[in-house]
Amino acid sequence: MMRRILLVTLALTAAVATACSSDEPAANGSLPDGAGLMTDASAAAADIKSAHFTLQINGEVPGLPVRSADGDLTREGGPAGAAKGTISMNFMGTLFEGEFVLVDDTLFLKGPTGGYEEISAALVRSVYDPSAILDPERGIAKVLSSVQNPKTEAAEDVDGVATYKVTGRVGKDVVTSLVPGINEDVDITFWVKQDGDHQPVKASVKVPAEGDPTVDVTLSDVNKPVTITAPQ
Repeated sequence: MMRRILLVTLALTAAVATACSSDEPAANGSLPDGAGLMTDASAAAADIKSAHFTLQINGEVPGLPVRSADGDLTREGGPAGAAKGTISMNFMGTLFEGEFVLVDDTLFLKGPTGGYEEISAALVRSVYDPSAILDPERGIAKVLSSVQNPKTEAAEDVDGVATYKVTGRVGKDVVTSLVPGINEDVDITFWVKQDGDHQPVKASVKVPAEGDPTVDVTLSDVNKPVTITAPQ
């Protein structure tokens, strides 16, 4: 159960965190077109090599008792890439806080006491295929290119960064390739930098469940070198 929670969390993080934009505001002060921003975002997603992420769950998401996560993602470390970080979750009625490393298609978990537990690659694949995350045909790029009716809502400041806020909706058939268990279309909001190469700053998914829970993600250090190795 804990292994499934972690892998689904990583997929969800990747799915909602990665978005970029292109056009600057027009001379008259109007906002960039949402459809154009998502087209550029899909192309940019295919080029992302690494990033640092933070994940925060607001409310109760059925089947996902994770409360927060923080870590690094990279395409290096096997055909499925690699990841490492910390995670906090409600597990069997208690709060679990621990570390994870995903490398060479093998998952390592470490709780508050003891060392890392190694999980076989075959078992990981039977629960979730992490190679889908950066696969252009199934992963992030596909989700971004499938955003329905994208609209640039505002220019906002997020943690001191000038961004554009873009809202849209993604069909369940697209989302389920990355996030097992989602059985309805979802609303998605992206915040992307206004300047430079328009890197993503924050993203939020509104989960169709009681209380309207959301999954909020911030993304930083995009394409900075990340080295992840199996624990010794």
